[in-house]
Amino acid sequence: MTWVILTGRQSDLDQVATPHKIITNRDYLAHPSLFRGQRPKVINLSNNYAYQSRGYYASLLASSRGHKVIPTVETMIDLSERKLYEHALPELELALNKCRKDIGGVFPQKVCIFFGIGPSKIWDRFAKLLFDWFRAPALEVHIKDSAEWASIRKIGFHPLARMTEDEEKSFIQCLETYTNREWRDTKGRTPARYTFATLVDPHEELPPSEISSLRYWAKIAEKMGVEIEPITKRDLAKLANYDALFIRETTSISNHTYRFARRAQQEGMPVIDDPLSMIRCTNKVYLNELMAYNKVPVPPTVMIAGTSDLELAAQTLGFPLVLKIPDSSFSRGVKKCANFEELKTLATEWLEDSDLLIAQKFIPTEYDWRVGVLGGQPLFAVHYLMAKKHWQIVNHKANGKPDQGGIKTFTLKETPAHVVETAVKAARCIGDGLYGVDLKETKDGVFVIEVNDNPNLDHGWEDSGEKDEVWVRLTQWFLERLDRPGR
Repeated sequence: MTWVILTGRQSDLDQVATPHKIITNRDYLAHPSLFRGQRPKVINLSNNYAYQSRGYYASLLASSRGHKVIPTVETMIDLSERKLYEHALPELELALNKCRKDIGGVFPQKVCIFFGIGPSKIWDRFAKLLFDWFRAPALEVHIKDSAEWASIRKIGFHPLARMTEDEEKSFIQCLETYTNREWRDTKGRTPARYTFATLVDPHEELPPSEISSLRYWAKIAEKMGVEIEPITKRDLAKLANYDALFIRETTSISNHTYRFARRAQQEGMPVIDDPLSMIRCTNKVYLNELMAYNKVPVPPTVMIAGTSDLELAAQTLGFPLVLKIPDSSFSRGVKKCANFEELKTLATEWLEDSDLLIAQKFIPTEYDWRVGVLGGQPLFAVHYLMAKKHWQIVNHKANGKPDQGGIKTFTLKETPAHVVETAVKAARCIGDGLYGVDLKETKDGVFVIEVNDNPNLDHGWEDSGEKDEVWVRLTQWFLERLDRPGR
């Protein structure tokens, strides 16, 4: 990987201080052919990031040249006025006051954070969070400390020209830490054109992809000039070091997976799942409205905004019916109600936490079709069989591990055309990424039950029909977006 450091003046940083190439922002701006054919990581250490300054234009043109850069112009604008970053202050001040409690005694009026690294380990949580919000090489935070609470007066850039000798030494150490990534031994291997980050949780009970499957993908991707590296939720600050992101944790807009997706999008990285797909797919209320508007067949549905809607649901759908919490996954928050009393009891409980619920006609089948769709084209097709003595594909037992049904695989050619066409139509309503469309096939036709933004994809399971073509096409999806002209 090529790292390039931009400075305002050649004398701002001694070349001996770092093994990376140092050039002035003037030279970088004046020579657009520099690093042609390469994809360097650019660290912009200009002393001025004001709008239309050389420092500003250096980051702006770095993005147009396909170079990854920190800080981006978005970060420069965000930190230009307090009102543009005050939305971040509540979360930052919570972390700041945790530091205050741990430090004790006199709290500093100013702290410098270099590449998400604070002056000591006590500052780690705050420093990483600050870097998550504002990816900049050097930031200074001005603090107002009262008897019970420390608040942030100002967040700003801390240019090299204003650093003390001790600060510069610390900055150079942090620069080395930030740029010193561990790379696997590539001896005898094809050099990778790109490195994709894969976000995983090694302890997740029902991950969308097993680690063994991701290793299998890595072998295929390697032949295509791509290196696959696993990352965890602790690695948000390192995300921009990669070229693309594949999220293989169960997604939620209320946890770190959404923040990773947003950060990848902000960095201009191809990402599965993208933030908009996560927003759209994780809410069943939205999905139902979207499918109905686009004339995609769904089961008869009644929206429940209060207990006054229960009679309508009962009359329209009959019993048994299925009640769903809008934001749920892996069959959680989805229950069957056999009669009105069960419906009223469950709806009353769930309405305490959600303003809307979905009631749908119960359609009993021995399996659900799952059709994977990538980039608006079918990728795989399988039957997910119902869990033993249960009406869903996953039975979340009160005690013990979830019980999952089996799987039956098909090639896309073997899959009924109307099933594939309906799945593709549903997925295209969401976006251009990777989706798992669940459908029920009945004598009255097929009905879309759900569109998942984070579908299961495991070797020996979902890829059994189309074999390695599944993984090749997944890799190609990212490559096509990385290789687009002008990116």
